[in-house]
Amino acid sequence: MKKDKEIEKLINSYGNWVQEDCENKAGGTARMTKDMYPYNSLFSPIRVNNITLKNRIVMGPMGNLNMCEETGRPNDKMLQYFFARAKGGTGLLTTGLIPVSHGIDNSLTEMGKNTMFPRIDRSRTVFSGWRDLSQGVHAYGSKIFIQITPGLGRVGPPACLLNEKKFPVSASFNPNFYVPQIPCLRLSDSKLKKIIKNCGQAAADAKECGLDGVYLHGHEGYLLEQLTNPAFNRRKMGPYSDWQRFGIDAVNEIRKRVGNNYPIMYRIDLSLALNETYGSNMDNIKSLKKFKNGRTISDTLGYMENLVKAGVDMFDVDLGCYDNWWLPHPPAGMPAGCFLDISRIVKEHFKAKEIKSNAGLEVPVVAVGKLGYPDLAETAIKNGDCDMVMLARPLLSDPEWCNKAYAGNVKEIIPCIGCQEGCINEFVEGGHPQCAVNPRTGFEDVMPSIPAKAEKIKNICVVGAGPTGVLFAITAAKRGHNVELFEKGSDIGGKVAPGSVPKIKFDVENYLNYLKNELDTAKEMPNFKVTFNTEVTTKWLKDKKYDSVIFAYGTKSIFPRIPGIEKVKTVQATDLLSNPSLMGDAKRAVVVGGGVVGCETAYWLKYEHGLDVKVVEMQDNFMQGVCTANRGHLIHYLNKANVELINCAKVVSFDENKVNINKNISSTVPNPYNTWTPLLPTNIPNPLLKKLGNETSDVSLDADLVILAMGGRADEGAYFEAQKENVASELYNIGDSSRAGRILEATRAAYNLAIRI
Repeated sequence: MKKDKEIEKLINSYGNWVQEDCENKAGGTARMTKDMYPYNSLFSPIRVNNITLKNRIVMGPMGNLNMCEETGRPNDKMLQYFFARAKGGTGLLTTGLIPVSHGIDNSLTEMGKNTMFPRIDRSRTVFSGWRDLSQGVHAYGSKIFIQITPGLGRVGPPACLLNEKKFPVSASFNPNFYVPQIPCLRLSDSKLKKIIKNCGQAAADAKECGLDGVYLHGHEGYLLEQLTNPAFNRRKMGPYSDWQRFGIDAVNEIRKRVGNNYPIMYRIDLSLALNETYGSNMDNIKSLKKFKNGRTISDTLGYMENLVKAGVDMFDVDLGCYDNWWLPHPPAGMPAGCFLDISRIVKEHFKAKEIKSNAGLEVPVVAVGKLGYPDLAETAIKNGDCDMVMLARPLLSDPEWCNKAYAGNVKEIIPCIGCQEGCINEFVEGGHPQCAVNPRTGFEDVMPSIPAKAEKIKNICVVGAGPTGVLFAITAAKRGHNVELFEKGSDIGGKVAPGSVPKIKFDVENYLNYLKNELDTAKEMPNFKVTFNTEVTTKWLKDKKYDSVIFAYGTKSIFPRIPGIEKVKTVQATDLLSNPSLMGDAKRAVVVGGGVVGCETAYWLKYEHGLDVKVVEMQDNFMQGVCTANRGHLIHYLNKANVELINCAKVVSFDENKVNINKNISSTVPNPYNTWTPLLPTNIPNPLLKKLGNETSDVSLDADLVILAMGGRADEGAYFEAQKENVASELYNIGDSSRAGRILEATRAAYNLAIRI
């Protein structure tokens, strides 16, 4: 089994980095500081073929799914989404992937010939959308590339088989990623040549529409990589048995159609890192067995040299694929600047071999991976790790990132928290790109950048200073309302505050610091007041005669009534995170509840405090509903640290230092450590899933500390009491006190109400 030592070292570090000296540095945490200001490297021009980019910041591709009309024409939602980032100062924008293989890759087109992807290949009816997009971006001095993809292949949803009796496709006979029991059929040479022609036509159309370049989507295990990586391409005959041939032919065709002076960018991973991630499991896991012969670093660098000869002008480079999805989509738990070592390898190779593009220029290498911190991004370019930095999610959380960094207003940047709730999970479940910490993202077409002043000034009371209450209060006050914010605790954040304690949650801590800064600024407004350590009552609210009262005070933790619970030391996860001294001298911990809070707490207990940890979950799977990348990262590294995950198990009683569980032991219980196959959304049935058996066994787990992480339920009592007593003419209940959920739903509700009240 081929492995690269450099890759293996990095893969291992992505789990245990919290145990090192990791404060505010690449490979560790990162902070929104401005020690490197002014950012002369970030905000210097760079030439790519015939264009000059005004700065070194690239907006990464975030799939623009469902941001188009039924014809595939980009709609106003997509246009305004990009215009906001261009207005925000980004040098180069890139679209999400735009497929050119409809009718060949069956996973792209849904019933009725509809698609969730914007299109440039359908007909001239879509061109006006692209022309409007390019012109609007150029108005702000930015450039934009269209990301062309030959298709999804094995990582496409297999609904085409269930709904239309058409198999998904791939370079070879490969298992589908979502449902490995479904095979993906080998594409014929003639169909592959058709896709190559489509790439050339799409590039020519993009040029005619005024787009500034094309960007080939060749990483992460999509169809282009399936054809250009021997892990997936095991063809024995024909021109494309040469795994480099398809990619080089596609670039040659594009160059032929657009001429020598049109930029071509290529997205690539230096390694799939599958062997380094899963080791001997590559021989044991049926859906991975075929993929052991992936490109090595040397293979990829050689391929990149040939791509440059064919006409590629620049690259962005990362690691991984869908089967270790946390690598190409680094979640909150991954360290900042996680792929700078990767970009440096490529940059140094190109420099040593004096590789130049067809335009006679050095080939810029774009670094990716949690670089949305101005000091870190500046240092990466200055140190020679890369020529440019790619920001995807940071530009969703704050489209003004570039303008704020350039002006030195770093504290005002809304930091990405790495949750991937809005940017990925939302469109996986049928929506379009959004953001948990920026409610306007994806709604730029319907929400003004500056909310209108209130027509009627109201006296508003906000109860609870979690993210929901803070965002609502500040936004409403900026519109002119008189706002008083009350918090029963001594600081803002609510349940999010303890969630920021583990080192892997440093991005959440950054977000809380941002909210505190916003609150300090808001305090200077004469119509805004905040009061801590005060719990309001229904009578008090009624006596104050507010026009509106907003309840945003969060959830109640679930405390189970289980026999013998008084015999063991128990603590709520949020209480333990807030006060680690409650851990005492515990050595063996059992976490009850395998949602995101339970698993993050288990990770914290194991990696930062060295406890022996077990996690018990009633459901079939851990962290159901959490983004695949975030879920996979936690589970993989819990497994590496020997944290025992016990699913399909119920706590039935406690004894002295014992947790007694009833555990399903049937052979059909899902493997709790499975990170190579995703969990399907609950509304999508898998007809090939084996029915869960019901053979059970009673098991006792040793524990001198039991952590309860069984979630919370909406705490609506105060709201209903206030409603009964008519404390104000307008009452609203938002955030977790209305519906226990995620930051995404909470902030969206807060902002939507604040701009309309």
